Amino acid sequence: MLELKKSPILVVKVCLLLLIGAFAINLVGTAFTPRAQAAGNSEQIADSTSELPSFRNLNGIIPNSRDIPPVTLGSFARNIVETTGIYAFITDQIHGETPAGDPITVFGWQEFLMVAVGFLIVYLGAIKGFEPLLLIPIGFGTIFVNIPLAGMGATEIVQHVLVNGEIIEEIVQHPGFLDIIYEAGVGNEFFPLIIFIGIGAMTDFGPLIANPKTAILGAAAQFGVFGTLFFISVANYLPGVAFNLKEACAVAIIGGADGPTTIYIAAKLAPHLLATVAVAAYSYMALVPLIQPPIMRALTTKQERLIKMRQLRPVSRTEKIAFPLVVFTLTLLLLPSAAPLIGCLMFGNFLRECGVVARLSDTAQNELMNIVSLFLSLGVGSQMTPEKFLNPSSLIIVVMGLVAFSVATASGLLIAKFMNLFLKEKINPLIGSAGVSAVPMAARVSNKVGLESDPGNFILMHAMGPNVAGVIGTAIAAGVMIAVYGG
Repeated sequence: MLELKKSPILVVKVCLLLLIGAFAINLVGTAFTPRAQAAGNSEQIADSTSELPSFRNLNGIIPNSRDIPPVTLGSFARNIVETTGIYAFITDQIHGETPAGDPITVFGWQEFLMVAVGFLIVYLGAIKGFEPLLLIPIGFGTIFVNIPLAGMGATEIVQHVLVNGEIIEEIVQHPGFLDIIYEAGVGNEFFPLIIFIGIGAMTDFGPLIANPKTAILGAAAQFGVFGTLFFISVANYLPGVAFNLKEACAVAIIGGADGPTTIYIAAKLAPHLLATVAVAAYSYMALVPLIQPPIMRALTTKQERLIKMRQLRPVSRTEKIAFPLVVFTLTLLLLPSAAPLIGCLMFGNFLRECGVVARLSDTAQNELMNIVSLFLSLGVGSQMTPEKFLNPSSLIIVVMGLVAFSVATASGLLIAKFMNLFLKEKINPLIGSAGVSAVPMAARVSNKVGLESDPGNFILMHAMGPNVAGVIGTAIAAGVMIAVYGG
C-alpha cells in the first residue's frame, strides 16, 4: 500500500516517527510519575525528598548528592578565580621538606620562579642549541611539576577513613604523571643502566684502541671527582652545611659529567640527594660548550693549540670485538661493584661490534635510547621544585658540582701538557679536556676550540679517545665509591 519497495526513504521516516513517539510517551510518564529511591519499594513514600527529582517532585534529591554543596552564581565565580594559576602563584603556601628532611614552606612566587627557570632551560635547548635532547624535556618537566593545582608530581590527598567507629582524616600520597616516571626508572637503577646499553651501542672505541695512552687523560679527569671530596669536606665548615662522605661522593661524581652514573651512585649512597645531583649533572653536561672553552684557553698557549696529531691507525674488527669482552672481564674480576655500569656499556658495544645482531644494536642506539632518554629527562626535570632547590644545601651542591666539573676539565688539560714533556710525538693538550664523559659533546668542544686557532687542524677523532675513556673512568670511580661506602 505504501509502496515500500519503491520508497525506502518513506520507510525510514515512518520508523523514526514511531521511535520519537514512543520516546515522548515514555518521557511524559516518567517525568510526572513519582519514583521511590529504595529499590523494590512498592509502597508510595510520603516524604517528597525520598523520591528522585521529576517535574512532579521538584524537591527530590539525586542519590549520593547530599554532601555536594550548592553552587550559587557568586560561589561559582569565586571558585573560578581561586582555581586560576595567577591566584595560586600569589596565595599558595605549601608545607614540605628539603632533601635533608628539614621542614620548609613553599610560597606561590617560588613556584612561579621555578616555572620561569623551566622556560629558561627550554630556551637554552631550543634556541641556543645547548643539548636540546636533554634540556627541552628537562625544562618541560620543570614547568609541569611546578604548575599549581595540576597534580603532575606527587600530591597529597586527604581521605576520610572509618576507624573504630570514628571518621578520621588521613593524608595519602597520590602519584602524578611525572612522579610515576620518576619512581619507575629515575629513582632506581633501571633508566641509567638502559642508557648505558644505548651509549655502548653508539660508541666507537676505535680511537681509544688505536691510541691507548689517551686513556690516561680519561683517568686524569677523575681528579675532579676525587678532588671535590676535599672541597666538600671544607664546605662543611660553612654554617648550615653538613655532608657526610656518602653524600659527598654523590655530589663529587658530578665532575665526571655523566648523568646516568650520577643517578646510579646517588641512588646507592644518598637517595635523598638524587634529585638535586641529577639535575646539576645534566645541566653541566648540557652547558659543556659554555663551561669548558674559557678553561681550555686559559690553560693552553696558542702554540699548544696548534699542535697537529697524525692520523690514527686502522683498528681491526677483531680488536673491536675483543675490547668490550676484555674490559668487562677485568671489571668483574677486579671491581665487581662497577660491573653493572661497565657491563651494560660493554654489552651495548658488543651488540654493535659483533655484527650478528644488527636489529638489537639499532634498537639500542635509536628507539630504546630515545624513549628512555625522554622519560629520564622528564623525571629529572620533575624534581626541580622549590623545596629541593631554593635552600642552602642545594646551592652548595650546584656550586660543588661546577667545581668538580671545572677541576676535571683542568686536570685533563694539565696532564696532557705533562705527558708532552716525555712524548716524542706531542699530543694536542686540548684533547685532555675531553676526558670528562660527556660523549661526544666534550670531544666536539675540543675540536671546535682547536679549529679557532687553526681551521685545518681537526682533532675530533683524537679527542674521542679520552672522551670514551672518561666514560669508563667515571664508571670505575663510581664503583670505587660504592665499594668503599656502599656497605
